[in-house]
Parts: sequence; C-alpha cells; structure tokens
Amino acid sequence: MKKTLFILALFCFQLNTAQDHRIPLDTIVTTTNSVVIKGKTVPYKAITGMQPVWSDTGEITASLYYTYYKRSDVKNDEKRPIIMSFNGGPGSASVWMHIAYTGPKVLKIDDEGFPVQPYGVKDNPNSILDVADIVYINPVNTGYSRPVVAKGKKLDKSKFFGINADIKYLASWLNTFITRNNRWKSPKYIIGESYGGTRVMGLAAELQNKQWMYLNGVIMVSPADYKVLRTESSVDYALNLPYFTAAAWYHKMLSPALQNKELLEILPESEKYAINNLLPAIAKGGFISEDEKNKVAEKVAYYSGLDKKVILQNNLEVAPSFFWKELLRDKTGHTIGRLDSRYLGIDKREIGIKPDFNSELTSWLHSFTPAINYYIREELNFKTDVKYNVFGPVSPWDNTNNNVREGLRQAMAQNPFLKVLVQSGYYDGATTYFSAKYTMWKTDPSGKMKDRFFFKGYKSGHMMYLRNEDLQKANNDLRTFISNSLSKETSAKY
Repeated sequence: MKKTLFILALFCFQLNTAQDHRIPLDTIVTTTNSVVIKGKTVPYKAITGMQPVWSDTGEITASLYYTYYKRSDVKNDEKRPIIMSFNGGPGSASVWMHIAYTGPKVLKIDDEGFPVQPYGVKDNPNSILDVADIVYINPVNTGYSRPVVAKGKKLDKSKFFGINADIKYLASWLNTFITRNNRWKSPKYIIGESYGGTRVMGLAAELQNKQWMYLNGVIMVSPADYKVLRTESSVDYALNLPYFTAAAWYHKMLSPALQNKELLEILPESEKYAINNLLPAIAKGGFISEDEKNKVAEKVAYYSGLDKKVILQNNLEVAPSFFWKELLRDKTGHTIGRLDSRYLGIDKREIGIKPDFNSELTSWLHSFTPAINYYIREELNFKTDVKYNVFGPVSPWDNTNNNVREGLRQAMAQNPFLKVLVQSGYYDGATTYFSAKYTMWKTDPSGKMKDRFFFKGYKSGHMMYLRNEDLQKANNDLRTFISNSLSKETSAKY
C-alpha cells in the first residue's frame, strides 16, 4: 500500500534524561494504509507524533507521543465514535493494546500468544477500526513521551507521577487533542488496561467535571483497583479463590469432580464459596474455631488444587505469589505465570514462596519490544534516536487520595448515557477477574445503575487478546458495547 508522508515540526526540546538526544515537541507524521476487517477494506490515516502538555499558566511541561488511527472514507465525524486508549503500569507504554488488540496491526505470534520469529506485525482483521477511530496515548516517560525541564531545573515528579496528577494532566491533554482534531461532536470512549483501569475510572470524572467532556463509555481491560489489590485484606485474599480454580483447572490439578466439568460450570460455584464462606472465615482471623478452619481449608484445597496442609500453614490467606510457586511444585516443579497462568517458568530452586521471575512477561517482551520499534520507525515513519520506553521510570508513584471508584460513580450518575464494560481473563493472577467483578459491584452500592455495567470473561490471561480466539471475541464485544452505548438521538434523562 502506497503511503504519503506529511511532517510538521514546530520546535524541539532537550530531554532531561538524555541531553544529547532531541525529539520534536509538537509534530505530526501521517501515513495512509488500509486493512481488511470482516471481509471489507477499511482505508485509514495513521497520524503519529508529539503533542504538548500545558500547565495552568500556559507553559509546556511535557510532550506526549501518540498514534491516532482515523478511518479515511468517513466524511462526517459527528456520529463516528472515537476511543482514547491507555495501558497501565503505571509506567507502561500504550504498546500492548496498540499492536495486539484493537489497532489495525497485530504482533506476529501464534494462536495462543507465544512469540514467533522473525518478530514483526501483520494486519489485524479483528480491529475495531471499522466502527471507531482510536488514539493510543503514552503518559510521561513511556514510549517517547518525556517531561520538559528547563536547564538548571529539576523535574517536579508530583506533576505527573501519581493517581491524581496523572488523571489531571491527561484529561487536559485529551481536551487539546479533541479540539485539534475537531472531535467534540463525536461519541467518546476511554479504554484502559490494568492500571489503566484506575486511570480511566478517574478520567471519567475529571473529563466530565473539569474539561466538560462527556463520555458514552468507559472500558476497563483487566482493571487494577487499588482499593482491593495488594491490600492483604480479608476481601483481597478471598477474591483470589475463583482465579485459583481457573488456573488449577487449566493445569489439570483439580479433583475429578471439578476437573471433568467445563470451566464456566465450576467458576460460579467457586465464586459463591469465596463470598459466602471464605471471606467471613478469613475475617475471623486467629479467633476462628479449629473445626471451621479445617473445614474451610479442605474446601479451599478442593477449589484451588493446593494441599490442605499449606492452606492451613498460610492461615487460609493464600497469596497469589505463593500459588504461582506452589501449584505445580510437586508435579513438574514449574512455576506458573502471574499475568497469564497458562505460562510456565523454571526457577533455580523449587523451594520458596514466590517465583524468580514472571514467565509470561518475559515471553511477551520477546515479541512486543522489537515489533513496536520496527513498526513506528519503518511503517509509521516516526524516526528518532530517543529510546522507546516499553516501561518507563515513574517512581515514586503517589497512590494517596484514591477516589477513582467514586469518581466513576458520580460521572455515571450525572451522565445517563455513560455505560461501563469490564473485560477480564480467567487466568489472570495479577488483576483477577473476580476482583474486577467486585469493583463493578462496589462502584455503585445503590444498585440503581447496575444495568449500565457489563462484564465479559475470556479463557486467557491479563492480555486476553493475545490468544487468537479471544482476540476475535473481545473485539466483537467492544463492537457490541459501542453500538449499545450510542445515544441514537435519545434525550439524556432518567
């Protein structure tokens, strides 16, 4: 496909991290291409470059790298949805969903998501570009995005590296982007994966209340909710059990009574036990009776594939990291993956309480890192010597004053059009699918808006889209959600 290149470079800034490297501060590179989606050719423009972050006083404090895919055979954008896409970390570039999920290109990987050499990208026949335009945004210090620091000054990390700072500057950046690209009339959606779930929950309120930008949909992919995640609370421990069931089922570690059933037959049973029995048992701590403790340990063993003895040794509080190390210890000696427990790892010693490394992430970086560097330079024609940060330095990250759940609730209450979709993989041990369901339940305690929440699960891990079957299903679920959340010229009222 012939490509046309247009470059607008206004001026450059000096990187605080690499003083011999320079990158355009405000620039656009445009190429044209097409992709066949569901048997039909979809022509598009790929617009990539840098757009500044402005302070309240009008100073440029950073510049963000983005890629914007716009279908080029649509004359009127008023009814054309636009999706603003983030990954997580925090500190992760918007690479994962960009070249593996919703965009017009995907990695060269096998049907289960494992790397294939030579590394690279190919057309994505499942992309949602047929129904929506997409912009992938890289927060500060991810991708090519960097802060702008005057000579002799130090970086003020509080402007960027924290839940609320991140939300504030990204909302302002999105206002500029929507204005520059004349998309104010378009139906708008935000999608975030992992920490991006926290990010988009907060952005829903910030965009609406501070930027006066109303959304049709918020999409959370394997969301991380730090009101629960890694809190070591009774809820945190109890919510892990259905994930243990799924991973143990995949590795054939359950008793025949469960193993011989389909996964989706046994998960509701495990979910029910986790909420109704395990949670109150853990809440009793050391004051639980020995009889009840033994009965609960026996059931947890039944649903997790672990030995009752190690569950008792952990006082019923089994951490996911211990589960990854323990499940196959006496069978094959392998560890299982954190983000996708279908993956296996080999540790130096079988003894221990957690794996030496994340086997799934190591595998993914094999394919993502060379592919994104090749794709941006050779196909999108954005050329720079600045390093592309798949993961960038964003520490210390300020997690205080985390009110994003309440922010999303308020945004939904104030905007009758706003709906929420949650997508999770059953084999994700980092941000488990049952925790994602719990986040939905707790976002609206009144239950008055529960018909505007939707959950979809997949037989994959954190990045469910790496498995080809789920890549198709997940994108189709996005299409359905977008279609069902368009206002269709109805009034915004209860």
